Amino acid sequence: MRTGVIAKKVGMTRLFQDDGRHVPVTVLALEGCQVVSHRTADRDGYFAVQLGAGEAKQKNVNKPQREHFAKAEVTLKKRVAEFRVENEEGLVPVGSEISAEHFVAGQKVDITGHTQGKGFAGAMKRWGFGGLRATHGVSISHRSHGSTGNRQDPGRVFKGKKMAGHMGDRQRTQQNLEVVRTDAERGLIFVKGSVPGSKNGWLLVRDAVKLPLPKDLPFPGAILDRNALKAEAEAPEAEEQKLEEAAAEDAAPAEEAAPAEEAAPAVDSTPAEADAPEGDEGKEG
Repeated sequence: MRTGVIAKKVGMTRLFQDDGRHVPVTVLALEGCQVVSHRTADRDGYFAVQLGAGEAKQKNVNKPQREHFAKAEVTLKKRVAEFRVENEEGLVPVGSEISAEHFVAGQKVDITGHTQGKGFAGAMKRWGFGGLRATHGVSISHRSHGSTGNRQDPGRVFKGKKMAGHMGDRQRTQQNLEVVRTDAERGLIFVKGSVPGSKNGWLLVRDAVKLPLPKDLPFPGAILDRNALKAEAEAPEAEEQKLEEAAAEDAAPAEEAAPAEEAAPAVDSTPAEADAPEGDEGKEG
């Protein structure tokens, strides 16, 4: 059992496969998803990894939380969540940043989030009721839910009755969604299909619990190496700079050869000067 990640829902787009098919995907972004602390069996009775994501302002974080983040030497986080692991081997070092390569293309994941809130909704929209008759005695209550109670016994409405009320904004988990692609440099995970929640909402992404895991999954997790990514990004620039320097060195001898060609006429004029003394000698003769 591995730890999951805290991701932000960016929106939806599509990706083209090698055979030309396009797949609708949801883009999830990892914004500074770091390990904040551990839960151990000796101290807490279970093993878990506590993660934090997002960057919060200092005024929005209380003092105990600030001290908690300072102890882990991480920045202030907007969201914090725990992910249970099986044993001590599943604990990722504190302060480590989880990479998007924590998941691999083709694997299935479970995503938990809060659904979009719809506000106060009637029984027809909320529960799919058919409503009352459109004519013949029904007046101004065509979309009402009708009778809700029973007779004198029990003389009340049972709890959980389907009625009008607040719709949406419930925690839901969508299972067995396929990871199409990952981008470690930009911290993006592309998941096939839709996920719960609105744009910029926070989600919990875990390995699918109902399906076997791929054998090539990194364990206990994929840690992001900022220095390595920076070196990879700078490598093309360094190669371009070397090519420019080599081109400049090749152009330097050509520039030096140009003055030599200009000086050539001066060398040709030397025999004319040498002929002059011969003429003088002839005159003397």
